[in-house]
Amino acid sequence: MLAHPNRVTRGDDYRRISRRGTRVSARGLVVLAELRADATAPTRFGFIITKRVGVAVVRNRLRRRLKAISRELLVLIPTGASFIIRVFPEAADLSYDELRTRTRAATLSASERIGVTAIPEQCSCADVVD
Repeated sequence: MLAHPNRVTRGDDYRRISRRGTRVSARGLVVLAELRADATAPTRFGFIITKRVGVAVVRNRLRRRLKAISRELLVLIPTGASFIIRVFPEAADLSYDELRTRTRAATLSASERIGVTAIPEQCSCADVVD
């Protein structure tokens, strides 16, 4: 079975990025980023949501929200990066908009730190493509 190209799926990848990745913190979460060896490989996201965050319903809601936020970020961040978003218990109390704002800010900051410049949000896809 092939792994999803936009998800961190292997335990080795989680461990490597968690240990060596660049960290950017926001209230309720930490974003860990790593530049991939293959700069043309798709950008991918992974999530760490432990049982300390809450019951399964709460963890799954957070995971679904983070997946939606990461899909939005895929358009802004060029290829060649891996991100892990580690969630802490206080994230369960954040509204979707607050979670989105903090995750986007931390992820874009982490991408800048590893040398991957995000595409500005103000321009449309037609402006980027030419």
